[in-house]
Amino acid sequence: MLLKTPELLAPAGSLAMLDTAFGFGATAIYAGQPRYSLRVRNNDFGDLPVLADGIQRARAQGKRFYVVANIFPHGAKIKTFLKDIAPVIALQPDALIMSDPGLILMVRENWPDMPIHLSVQANTVNAAAVRFWKMAGVSRVILSRELSLDEIASVRQDCPDMELEVFIHGALCIAYSGRCLLSGYFNHRDPNQGSCTNSCRWDFKTHEAKTCGAGDVHLIEEPHKRPGEYMPIEEDEHGTYILNSKDLRAIEHIQRLTEIGIDSFKIEGRTKSPYYVARTCQAYRQAIDDAVAGRSLDPALLGQLEGLANRGYTDGFLQRHTPHETQNYLRGHSESNRSLYVGDVVGFDSVRGLAEIASKNAFSVGDRIELVHPAGNREILIDRIVNAAGDEIQRVPGSDHRAWLPLPPDSVGAFVARFL
Repeated sequence: MLLKTPELLAPAGSLAMLDTAFGFGATAIYAGQPRYSLRVRNNDFGDLPVLADGIQRARAQGKRFYVVANIFPHGAKIKTFLKDIAPVIALQPDALIMSDPGLILMVRENWPDMPIHLSVQANTVNAAAVRFWKMAGVSRVILSRELSLDEIASVRQDCPDMELEVFIHGALCIAYSGRCLLSGYFNHRDPNQGSCTNSCRWDFKTHEAKTCGAGDVHLIEEPHKRPGEYMPIEEDEHGTYILNSKDLRAIEHIQRLTEIGIDSFKIEGRTKSPYYVARTCQAYRQAIDDAVAGRSLDPALLGQLEGLANRGYTDGFLQRHTPHETQNYLRGHSESNRSLYVGDVVGFDSVRGLAEIASKNAFSVGDRIELVHPAGNREILIDRIVNAAGDEIQRVPGSDHRAWLPLPPDSVGAFVARFL
């Protein structure tokens, strides 16, 4: 069976992330307008010249650039929307990613030829809803994260003429596709207006379950369907993370999703680093290419993604796991068990034959590192480090330092990860 190659859609909060995503295999990126998307912070594309530059860079490479305007706005933002979005649409992005019916109507009325992709925030979970949005002029639907593989396949079968997009990697929300109230309740920063503080990942203190006669054990009970079932809460020195979801990783399902006929695979993470984008795009690029070619998943890709900072991985609702398997009760901080991002190769001194490293974390002589590069990765043992004064040192202590290593000239542009 001849399979089409799905789009690999990567997040971008800056031009550096855009360039990295395309360099490591993405075929499209998405970036938000801060006032109208769900990512206000770490977003350089609110500046129109930067946005124009990004769209031009994408177009020059034959890639696509989507602009996110997916909030559910209150009345004040409705009044300013047309004025603010007009110069954005004039730059001719490949599509707008939207969720609010009112904003979609306004775009349809004023720019009928502007492609619109329906955001995951609209919670589309069935074929009837997909058909409705097609009638409303939407050209692509980003399906809800709450669907299983079989449900996705059913929507695809019932709606063969609609483009479908599926999230494959990144943070998951404790609420239904992001419709959470915690941040607004605690901090008056509304998640649906783009300023979520990720309150679900905070450490919540527990107290003795005295009413259960259980001494210093901490328990929770769901009395309606599980009366008398007391479930222990595990707690470390930081607290307990009763609302903290693991991160989505669906690389194991790329083959099935490709066979289903999904048009676009989406990576979450517009506020994350270029290193994150490089690692995820590189891994999913290979997984997609292997799936289209009929090759099985390379298990090494799982290890590469484990090397990224993560809260533990789950494949979410794709296989309908039980809740305890998708919840991370023990920690809310990000953790990586395989490697640590330690720097960027930013230049090469041809006189000394040394590559210049801008450090992000500590590394030492004797460490085994991986150079992550669009042309391919390689592993190297550090046997020498030179500082700015030309002296040999044993260790770079942390971030914001410059050091020089005996690396090949073609390593410039690589990310450096230290194996743990």
